[in-house]
Amino acid sequence: MYVVATAGHVDHGKSTLVQRLTGMWPDRLAEEQRRGLTIDLGFAWTAIEGREIAFVDVPGHERFVGNMLAGVGPVPAVLFVVAATEGWMPQSEEHVAALRALGVGHTLVVISKADLADPTPALAQCREQFPGAPVVLGTDLDQVRRSLVALVDGLPAPDSDADVRLWVDRSFTVRGSGTVVTGTLAAGRISVGDELDHDGRTVSVRGLQSLGRDQPSVAAVARVAVNLRGVDRDAIRRGDTLCTPGAWLPTGEVDVALREQGKLQQRLVLHLGSAAVPVHVRPLGETGARLRLARPLPLRVGDVGLLRDPGEHRIAAGVQVLDVRPAPLRRRGEARARAAEIATGRVAPPVCERADTLRAMGFAASGDRIGDWVVAPGWWAQRRRDAVSAVERWVADHDIAAGMPEETLRRQAGLPAPQLVPPLLDGTGLTVRDGLVQRPGTDLPPRVDAAVRAVTEWLASDPFRAPEAAELAALGLGPKEIGAAVRAGRLARIADGVVLGPDVHARAAEVLAALPQPFTVAEAKRALDTTRRVAVPLLEQLDARCITRRAGDGTRRLV
Repeated sequence: MYVVATAGHVDHGKSTLVQRLTGMWPDRLAEEQRRGLTIDLGFAWTAIEGREIAFVDVPGHERFVGNMLAGVGPVPAVLFVVAATEGWMPQSEEHVAALRALGVGHTLVVISKADLADPTPALAQCREQFPGAPVVLGTDLDQVRRSLVALVDGLPAPDSDADVRLWVDRSFTVRGSGTVVTGTLAAGRISVGDELDHDGRTVSVRGLQSLGRDQPSVAAVARVAVNLRGVDRDAIRRGDTLCTPGAWLPTGEVDVALREQGKLQQRLVLHLGSAAVPVHVRPLGETGARLRLARPLPLRVGDVGLLRDPGEHRIAAGVQVLDVRPAPLRRRGEARARAAEIATGRVAPPVCERADTLRAMGFAASGDRIGDWVVAPGWWAQRRRDAVSAVERWVADHDIAAGMPEETLRRQAGLPAPQLVPPLLDGTGLTVRDGLVQRPGTDLPPRVDAAVRAVTEWLASDPFRAPEAAELAALGLGPKEIGAAVRAGRLARIADGVVLGPDVHARAAEVLAALPQPFTVAEAKRALDTTRRVAVPLLEQLDARCITRRAGDGTRRLV
C-alpha cells in the first residue's frame, strides 16, 4: 500500500479530487458535510494499476492547520491541489512552507477547476513553487492517475522489520470491540496479538483493519485501524503513539538542527508525526536549538518536524532531531561548543552506551562491543589509562589496604556500570577480587613486613604463644596492619588481637592427635603450651574447619 496526503488552500477541491479518484467522499463529520468544508482528517482509498493507494485528506483553512500537519506529518508523499480559479493563495503558501520544513520531497501538483478558468497562470505559479515536480490538470483524470502511479513508484521502500511507532490521528470506540485508533504506519509491522507500548503502559492488539478489511498483520507503509485491549478511548488521543516495547526512549528535551528557518520565539509548538506539543526554545547558534517539550515524545535521531507559531499562523522553522538525550549545558562555553557541533549537521553518539539504548536513540552501534555496551575506542583506551593511574594513587595513599574498592575505581574512571570494570582492566595486570581491585603480587609495605618478620621469629620456637596486644603495638602492628598481613597469608588471626603463624591449624592438629581422644580444653591448652586466651578461640576455629568436633559435654576429638 501507498499513503498520500493532500495539501492546498481551502476550497481548492482537494476532497472533490479524492472523491473523483476513489469514489469515496473523505469528509466524515456531519458538520463538514453541512458546511461543505473539511475540518478534520478524512480518509479514502482506491487501486490504480495494481497499486493500492490510501489518501489522507487534510483541511485547507488556516484555522485547521494543526489538523493538516497531523495528517501530513507521518506521510511520505503529497498531492498538492491549486485551483485555476484562484491560483496561489495564502494557505497554499503555508502548506508548501510546512512541506518544505518537513522535508517532504515527493509531490504531485494538480490544477483543479481547470474547466472554470484559464489554468495557465496557476500552472506557472506551481512550476515556480515546485521546480521539477510533475504538474497536471485535474480535468485529465487519467493523467492524474498515471502521475500518481509514477509518484508512488518513486517512493523509498519501507522497512517492515523496523521498530513500530504508530502516530495516532484518530481514537474512537466501536460497540462490542472497544477502543480503536487509526494512523499511518510508516515502518515496521503490526500483528494481531502484538503487545505495544502506549505512554508507559502495555496494550495488546485485539484486531486490525486496513482499507476497511480485517487483517491478521499489516506492514508499512499502510493506513491501519488498531483495535486495542488495555486502554480506554479517553486515555489515548491524537499525537499519542503505539510503539515496540523497549525500543524507544520518550524524551522531554532534544537538540535539533534548524531547516527553512524563520523567526524563532521562546515558546512555539513542535509538530512531529501527528503530535503538536508546546516547546520552550533555546537557540544554539544560528543553525540549532534545544527544545524542552511540554510532554515526552518517543523520538529518534533523524526525525523531522517543524516549529510553528499558532498565534501568528506561521512556520517558524523546520527541525531535524540530532540528539534525544542531550547533556546539560551548565559550564561556561558548553552551549557554544554544542552550537558548533550542531552546525556540522550531526552530533556524536554517546562514547559509552548500551547497544539497545543507542538503537532507541537512533544512533548506529559503531564502536567496540563490550558485552551489552558499545564504547568509543579512544575513550575506552583513556579510561584504561585513568584506571591504572587511579589504582597507583590509591596504593600510594593506602599502602596496607587489600585493594582499591571496585566502586571507587568505577567512579574515578567515569564508567556508567560496574560490569565494565573487569573488561576495562584486561591486559593491565590488575584484578578484581571480593570487590577490590588489586595489583598482582601485592606485598606488605616495608614497615609492616619487618614487624611481621619479628612476630614470625617470635613464633618459631613457641608457635602457640601469641604476642600480647602491647607487644604487637610496640611493633607497630595495629588492626589495619594485622588485617593486611592476614590477607597476604603471612599471619592467621585467631581472635581480636590474637595472631599466630599461617600454618597454625595444621600444627595444632598434629599436637592434638597425640592426646587421648576425646580431650578437654585444659588438656589441649597444656599440650599446645599456651594460654586459655589462645586455646579457646583456636579450638573453635578447628571446630569450624571440621578438624575437630565438640561433644555435648565440652570435650573434643579429631575428626
